[in-house]
Formats: sequence, structure tokens, C-alpha cells
Amino acid sequence: MRSISLIFKKFSGSVLLLACFTVLGFTAKAQGDAAKGDAAKGEALFKSSGCTGCHKIDQRMTGPALGPVMTKETDDKFLTQWIQNNQALIAAKEPRAVSIFTQYNQAGMPAFPSLQDADVANILAYVRAEWKKEQAATPAPAAATAEASGPSNLVVFGLIGVIILAFIIILVLNRVVATLERLLSKGGVPIIEEEVSEEAIPVDRWATVKKLAKNKKLVFFILFCGTFALGSWTWFALWNTNVHTGYQPVQPIKFPHDLHAGIMKIECQYCHSGAFKSKNASIPSLNVCMNCHKTIDRTLSSKTASPEIQKIYDALGYDPQTQKYDSTKARPIQWIRIHNLPDFAYFNHSQHVKVGGLKCQTCHGPVETMKEVYQYSPLTMKWCIQCHKRTDINMKGNAYYENMIQVHDLIKRGVKVTPAQLGGIECGKCHY
Repeated sequence: MRSISLIFKKFSGSVLLLACFTVLGFTAKAQGDAAKGDAAKGEALFKSSGCTGCHKIDQRMTGPALGPVMTKETDDKFLTQWIQNNQALIAAKEPRAVSIFTQYNQAGMPAFPSLQDADVANILAYVRAEWKKEQAATPAPAAATAEASGPSNLVVFGLIGVIILAFIIILVLNRVVATLERLLSKGGVPIIEEEVSEEAIPVDRWATVKKLAKNKKLVFFILFCGTFALGSWTWFALWNTNVHTGYQPVQPIKFPHDLHAGIMKIECQYCHSGAFKSKNASIPSLNVCMNCHKTIDRTLSSKTASPEIQKIYDALGYDPQTQKYDSTKARPIQWIRIHNLPDFAYFNHSQHVKVGGLKCQTCHGPVETMKEVYQYSPLTMKWCIQCHKRTDINMKGNAYYENMIQVHDLIKRGVKVTPAQLGGIECGKCHY
């Protein structure tokens, strides 16, 4: 027993020292795991703190794409200080903070002093985890996945063997056929070829047609129906000349009206502002598009940027990564006109929209349901006249018609009325 006690005392110090190191190791690991943060809590903080208003994981918005930035920047202490109070770092002339501030057009980021160090660690963990998922979901290039190039030697030799075998089979079959023909000729068995009898050939294939042609009533009926059908076709063809109902040309950008005017419920005159104040409805300039698409470059369900929105960027020479314009790369969008009127026909949008109070759908149809706009109405003279005959005029609160009523009252009283009082000095009366 004494020897066992001595052995225990001898090794007890080593055992205790090993136990202490084990406990310290587990403690350090726990602290390291705590420092890494909780991605689930970080996601909730990322959305509730308003980070989504300026940042995305995989693309630049008002601020940079956070995935690449936080993967490249491994100094979590600096990132924590930047998120909590970036203005203090900039004021202290911290080189990295000044570089970021200058790179993003000196746009200040709001401070988040309410976020504790643990909260920031959770957000960092969430961003890095999401970025890893994005990278893992991105398919590898086709060249990297194909390690072997060209067929193997076994396949090549196998194909050569099949070709040789087929050639041998063809030679053997030819020899067999030649042998059988020789045996038949020696045995006196003639080879009979099928002959076509002359009686099977009809003497006159057009006999029935010639017989029907002699029927005068039948010939008159066929000529009458043909003349009526040809005349009707000519009438409808001439009547619909230059009537392009359903015309839908291929536009340089596939602008979805059903999304903007339908789902998003954007007013038509937000883009076509001229319809309320001028003759032409006008095509919106691309800076109107950029009011929204400077930060929106894809649909909510898409992981990649929309190629149609990219066409807007290309036309403006806009780089979504740097959010800067290059005028040397800018070029106009060549839209194709859909609704065309003859040169002698005068149409003023403002008279119909502002004075008449008509909706755009009255002439252009249900634009809010159209994937791409097409000509809905025929735009013929008959169609316009029918609309003018059927539409009721609402004169209440309408300055144009109130002026007309006042002019008529002056005429009834015998007061002198000039063309200017009837709108005769408006520019559009002569210059259109």
C-alpha cells in the first residue's frame, strides 16, 4: 500500500497540471465560439437594425456588398468600432476608416451605439455564413469540372473494331448473295422481275373533270362564290389598310407594364408626364428609371441581376459597383413607336386627359395587364367619332367648359366676343 501511495503522490502533480490545461483549453474554445457569434441572432439584428436599407450580402447598394468586405477584412475589432461609431474613427484619421469614407463618395454611415460587441459579432457571423452559402451555391466553371479531355484509348479502339467488324460482315454477305445467284442460274431457275401491265394505266385521268366542266350551273355557282369571296377579301384588306391593331414590335428593353403599372401600381403619368400638360405623352428619360433602379437591379426571387435593367446601366454608362456614370459610354435607347397616327390627324393628350378627364386605358387598353405594350385600339376615324358620340362631358369644375359657358352667356347678351376668349391664342392652335 505504501508503494501505491508513493506512486500516487509522485504523479498527482502531473495529473493536476494536465487537468488545469484541459479546463483552460475548453474555456478558451468556449470563448472563441462566443467570439464567432450566433448567425441566427445576427440575422434578426441585421434585419431589425435597418441594415437592409443600405446593404446586401452579395451586391452593392448605397453601401458596399458586405459578404466580400467582411470576408476580406478579418479585424473584427475594427469592424465593431466602425459599426458602432464610424464617425469617431474618421475624425481620429484611422487610415482604413478614411479610405472607406473616401471610396464611397464621403457618404456617412449611421452610428449604432446601441449594438454591443456581442451583437456586432452575431451580425458578422450571419454575413459571413450567408456569403459562404452564396459562394457554395455558385456553380463552378465548366472548364474546372472537366478534368479529362478527349475520349479514352479503349473507346477509340472499340470504335475501330466495330467498323472493321461491320466491313467484314458486309463482304461476307456480298459473297453469299453472289453464290446464291450463281446456284440459281446453274439450276435453271429464272429470276422473274415484276412487270406493270398496260391495262392498269388509266386512259384519261381528267375525264371526270371534263365532265363536270360541261355542267353550266355548277360552273356558274363556282364562279359566283369565287367572285364573292375575292371581293370580300379585297374589301376587308382595303378597309384595314394602315390599321395596326395588335401591333407589338420588339423593343430594345422588355419593359413589363404589368409589373410596374399593375403589381406596383405606379401611375402612368409618373413616367409619361407629358400626357397631362402637352400634346405628346412623351417617353420617359432614363434618369426616371434610375430613381428606383439605382438600388434595384433584380427581382426579389432572383439571385442574379436582371439583363433588362443592365441595358439601362449600359445606356447611361453607369457602373453599379462604383455607382458612377461614364458619359463616354452612354448611348440612347432606340425605342420603336407603337401608336402612330397619319400626319393629317391632330391629337392632343392634354385635351383628353386634363380637360376630358379620360383614363389612359380608354385608348391604350388594359396596360396594367400587358407584359409588353401593344396597340389595343384601331385608332381609326370611325373609332374616334364613335367615342366622341358616346362619351358624356362633365362640365362641373372644368375650367375649359366653364369658360365656354361664360362666352356663350356673353354672346346671348350681345357682348363682343374675340377668338382669344375662345382659346385662339394658344400655341397649339397653330403650332403642332
